[in-house]
Amino acid sequence: MKKLILALITAVGLVAGAQASEGGIAWDKAPNKTNDLGALQNGAKLFVNYCLNCHSAAFMRFNRLKDIGLTDQQIKDNLLFTTEKVGDTMKASIDPKQAKDWFGGNPPDLTVIARSRAGAHGTGADYLYTYLRTYYRDDTKATGWNNLAFPSVAMPNVLWELQGQRKPVYDEMEEHGHKVSVFKGWEQVTPGAMSPLQYDQAVGDLVGYLQWMAEPAQNTRVRVGVWVLMFLLVLTFAAWRLNAAFWKDVK
Repeated sequence: MKKLILALITAVGLVAGAQASEGGIAWDKAPNKTNDLGALQNGAKLFVNYCLNCHSAAFMRFNRLKDIGLTDQQIKDNLLFTTEKVGDTMKASIDPKQAKDWFGGNPPDLTVIARSRAGAHGTGADYLYTYLRTYYRDDTKATGWNNLAFPSVAMPNVLWELQGQRKPVYDEMEEHGHKVSVFKGWEQVTPGAMSPLQYDQAVGDLVGYLQWMAEPAQNTRVRVGVWVLMFLLVLTFAAWRLNAAFWKDVK
């Protein structure tokens, strides 16, 4: 039950964090992993293990994961709960009625979260990549956590066992006669199951999957677009030469 409540708080904070992030730090550029099948498969595993308890992806079916190289059997063995089928949509484990009774609303659907969170600082993927990597311990907060991308965030870091516990390091600088704190870097307080580099890569995989899930056909669309432009270029050249041949004897 504790894990369920934590995950739901995370869901609410994720959406609220995106709306408030304009006042936080600049977003880091998310790695583009939408063509990396291994990264997408790992991201799908992280999504199912850490997000699907409370979040739904109602516009995505499990069998669509075959597009990233998984077989029906691999999906059944690694990504499905006991009552789910490969053709089912990705529904949250939590009962919607209970979620509404307990918390006043259902956790948001994450199917297109990576497309909907773009802002002045970058893409939605950039926001998610920054947000999930800038948690730190803050004992003044009710959850014991804070976030540089969304100061005073209301949700805890549910990935802390992977990342460990960190705190930000600041430099004091003089600006217009006032001292201001400028973020310098991180100090690792306790280690996690992953090294900082491994954690960043894992978050990159998760964000890559969320980015792919928001538009599974995006890479196909780009490839088709390139071929269409090449066809139009050849057609334009042919039309130009035909026009020149037609008018060459006209004076």
